[in-house]
Amino acid sequence: MPEHLTHDEINSQTDPSVAKQYDSSTPKEQQIKDFFNMVDGKKIAMLNTYRNGVGPVGRSMAVAKRSGPDILLLANQHSQKFQDLSQNKEVQITFQDSKTQDWISISGTATTVSNSDPRIKELWSRGIKAWFGDLGDGKHDGGPDDPRMALIEVKAKYATYYLTQSGTLGFIKEVGTAAVTGKVAETGVLRELHEADLEQARKME
Repeated sequence: MPEHLTHDEINSQTDPSVAKQYDSSTPKEQQIKDFFNMVDGKKIAMLNTYRNGVGPVGRSMAVAKRSGPDILLLANQHSQKFQDLSQNKEVQITFQDSKTQDWISISGTATTVSNSDPRIKELWSRGIKAWFGDLGDGKHDGGPDDPRMALIEVKAKYATYYLTQSGTLGFIKEVGTAAVTGKVAETGVLRELHEADLEQARKME
């Protein structure tokens, strides 16, 4: 249910939505499990790199695999994202579920690996060919041995996510009631996973 806004909360100079929904009571192990489940249910992500002279640049990408809290992606190493990563390896990966309003943000460091990495063959699927094309030379065919095929591995350093707990109708009612009454909507929980938490996450799988 929506909660009242107090003078103390205003004076604390905090975002009341964050303060009221921030989850500090759920054990980290459960928070990590929920994080894994949320990522596994979202196959398309936005990969945001930093481009000198421009700033953050994002693009939609299919997730090849979640490895603990880290994300693996297959990509064409001729794309500009690789030029971005050669200048700055700090990246962000985001997920958004428009139905539930759940979202995830992962900040980390990207490592790029050429076609020699054996994991490419494990992660490759036929649908990936559609994004590469086939030159017809038996080499540049969009397959796992295509020299353009490369792996991006994002090692998470920080993750935050919002897990909706009110359902679609409940979400609408909660927001509507809060807007009318002047209270602050509570539709779910906001959680953070820091480096120590993510190291714990790597040991859980």
